[in-house]
Amino acid sequence: MGVADTPEHPSNPQAAARYAASARLSVAPMMDWTDRHCRAFHRLLAPHARLYTEMVHANAVVLGDRERLLGFDPVEHPVALQLGGSEPEVLAQAARIGAQWGYDEINLNCGCPSDRVQAGRFGACLMREPALVAECVAAMSAAASNVPVTVKCRLGVDQDHEYERFAAFVDAIAAAGCRTFVVHARNAWLQGLSPKENREVPPLRYDWAWRLKRERPDLQVLVNGGIATLEQAQAQLAHVDGVMVGRAAYHDPYELHRMDAALYGGPLRERGELLRALQPYVEAQLARGVALKHVTRHVLGLFHGQPGGRAFRQVLSEGAHRAGVGWELVEQALDATTARRAAA
Repeated sequence: MGVADTPEHPSNPQAAARYAASARLSVAPMMDWTDRHCRAFHRLLAPHARLYTEMVHANAVVLGDRERLLGFDPVEHPVALQLGGSEPEVLAQAARIGAQWGYDEINLNCGCPSDRVQAGRFGACLMREPALVAECVAAMSAAASNVPVTVKCRLGVDQDHEYERFAAFVDAIAAAGCRTFVVHARNAWLQGLSPKENREVPPLRYDWAWRLKRERPDLQVLVNGGIATLEQAQAQLAHVDGVMVGRAAYHDPYELHRMDAALYGGPLRERGELLRALQPYVEAQLARGVALKHVTRHVLGLFHGQPGGRAFRQVLSEGAHRAGVGWELVEQALDATTARRAAA
């Protein structure tokens, strides 16, 4: 049973404490990647981390298929819903619905640089409209008063190179009630760069996020961008409240497990053990008619950089699309990995 079956689930002190602790480590919202199956896998790897949905436009939440867009498994908690949009009334409705479905946080996207997002007047271009973002946050907070409303943003857009402009944006949103900011520590270049290039080309300026936390200690500041290893995460945590890991968590998911174990003091488990812990979830999804490939595409990087990793990916990639295939294919992939490691 998912939270969708009991949308009005009340919060409790234990859940609130777990949510608060999860600020130290989170996995970024990533379009086409962090769906419900990905999040279920990441929860096994990182029992304490905060997980985020893919960005969902507020209009889709209000008018669309909510089970498809918002449904999630209770094991995913703490999990945040990221919304896109720029209309305060619609965002307020979507935030209220998200809270009713049991999400632990509602996050507003002010960082996505894609052309489609710009055309819809949301994402990173909203950094040029702090008053509008403040109005959106105030409306969302009033509509979803039982969960925190947070903002994910960039340092600025295009040629914005003044820290004061960035700080003024944060101050305007904080005055509307937002206490948590996830800062992707790059500018977004709205012309001339693809979304992929926008994750790599604009220079990282972590010092802006560090300064923000130092000057506004009452705000919770989480840093995103370029954080791929445990050591990098630990270095950031000397300056800010938390780190958000993006594509590194997807391409090398075992590093996410290392981070969670080190930052929260949990046991470090073997890759095969972690994957086998996913079997009940996979079999439950298969029983619902979900094809195996929709789950296993998210685990392909588990043996990244390890002997036998290529064999693991090959078995899953070539077999998971076949009709009727089940968990036995995952065991075959693990066996192939073991065989290659033994022969190395």
